[in-house]
Amino acid sequence: MRLSRSAHAGKLSVSKYLLTILLLAGFVLGTWAGLLLAARTPKSPAVLEHEPSYRYETYRASDGTLLHTMRTSPDRIHLLPIATNVTETKEYGINGGFFWNGDLLSIAVADDRPLKGEPHDYGSGWSNIDMPKGTLVWDKLAGRFSVQIVEAANQLRVSDRKQYWAQGGVSMSLPLGDQWRKQASAEDMPLMDERRRRSGAVYDKEGVVWLVVSDKAVTAAQFRQAILETVNPGKLEDGIFLDGDGSSQMRTEEVRLQGDRRAVYQMIAVIRPHSDR
Repeated sequence: MRLSRSAHAGKLSVSKYLLTILLLAGFVLGTWAGLLLAARTPKSPAVLEHEPSYRYETYRASDGTLLHTMRTSPDRIHLLPIATNVTETKEYGINGGFFWNGDLLSIAVADDRPLKGEPHDYGSGWSNIDMPKGTLVWDKLAGRFSVQIVEAANQLRVSDRKQYWAQGGVSMSLPLGDQWRKQASAEDMPLMDERRRRSGAVYDKEGVVWLVVSDKAVTAAQFRQAILETVNPGKLEDGIFLDGDGSSQMRTEEVRLQGDRRAVYQMIAVIRPHSDR
């Protein structure tokens, strides 16, 4: 039986319509599947390598004090033993705690292990030598910072002793107002009222951490006040002073601060993608 031309044309029209519907359905299903796969697939290393590991910023206080800062997250902090100027390393970061003749005089511990030697060894980074001092602690399991005044790492209060890092220094006591000076004196802060370059680490209520180095020589009070005035004003929780003067050093993509070019023996490094090194 032969179809009329009109019937044949109608049949072709229906076939094209069905084909169009099938193509559209396939496109929608394919798009949906692609979106679902993308949502469940981690970012590729190439994408991760281009995510910023820190933000470099400068702040100038009302008295003219200039601060160089590295804003980062606690999970990107890596405490390292070194024996050179921070700017001579391949790392980005700032100087750490106090030292003498290569021995670490401030706590520098990661997952209950000191940076140099064994727990309780002198100069290993297990202790704040001589007295309890302000120690910045990141409790990874709890997801929070604290400043704890302790003499040794075994006195630190953390959720899991295999999931934390701690950097010793001297308490900045940001919540204490004018009483900060009394606490810093009790911790035997050196050269508090002299004009020296300063380094420190502070954190806010969201768990963001800033590594801070002054551009010029200032007193401890000037440094602390400049931080309160310019670094996330009104939202900082606390922080610590680190070693200073010629030891105040920073290396970033944007700036290199050498202090007096001396070697230091510990730094607070910022973990960054391999492609940045």
